[in-house]
Amino acid sequence: MQAAILVGLAMAVLWFLEKLGGTPMVIRPIVVSPVIGALLGDLQTGVMVGATLELVFMGAIQIGAAVPPDVLVGAGLGTAFAIQSGQGADIALALALPIAILAQSLKVIVFIIRSWFMDLAMKLAEAGDIKKLYALNIGGLLLQCFMYFVVGFVALLFGSPAVEAFVNNIPQVILNGLSVAGGLLPAVGFALLLLPMMEKRNAIYFVFGFILISYLNLPIMAVTIMGVVLAFVICYEKGTSGNGTAAAAAVSSEEEEDLFDE
Repeated sequence: MQAAILVGLAMAVLWFLEKLGGTPMVIRPIVVSPVIGALLGDLQTGVMVGATLELVFMGAIQIGAAVPPDVLVGAGLGTAFAIQSGQGADIALALALPIAILAQSLKVIVFIIRSWFMDLAMKLAEAGDIKKLYALNIGGLLLQCFMYFVVGFVALLFGSPAVEAFVNNIPQVILNGLSVAGGLLPAVGFALLLLPMMEKRNAIYFVFGFILISYLNLPIMAVTIMGVVLAFVICYEKGTSGNGTAAAAAVSSEEEEDLFDE
């Protein structure tokens, strides 16, 4: 009971901080799993599971209306079940993805419920009632926090014995297969991360980084710093180009006005 409450509260609080704090990435497995591990008295397993799951879920990022597998629930419950069963990261890998996909459906349901209040939010915005609009926004956030608490609490309270019995009855051959799959899943995570990058405009930078590491043997930190500098230069050049265009348009407009004034 105590473990279920702690895990549920941890997931709810992490989600609240994530949305209220400007997305500081505290719902990523690399953060969630160590927190759950510390609460359950096994920080070492939490850190190991978090690092492994972060590689798997590295490309699972919500963009626009797309809802990816819920990494918070997957990492939180996967870590909790791994610690309670004593099987470590292999079991966490086997359980995290199915749990995350199930939680994805629950999150969509919560999003649908929140959409019912959009008309009210529009009316409050048109009326300029900032206090009620803020309260409505916080209410929607607390609804999602409640969902995370219920999912974590119920799953750990009623699901833990079933999961432990299931894990204890898994043949060693299957466990070995899960271990091998655990080594492959990080590659899948990197592949998902590369998908949005492999466009015509971005592919050249990927090839450039590959050459720097493979042929010039530069360390990761050096390549990262070069990438940051290159990104800054590109953004600066685009900004300068945009300002130049705007300035030229302004000058042209002034010349036209002077012409018509004459």
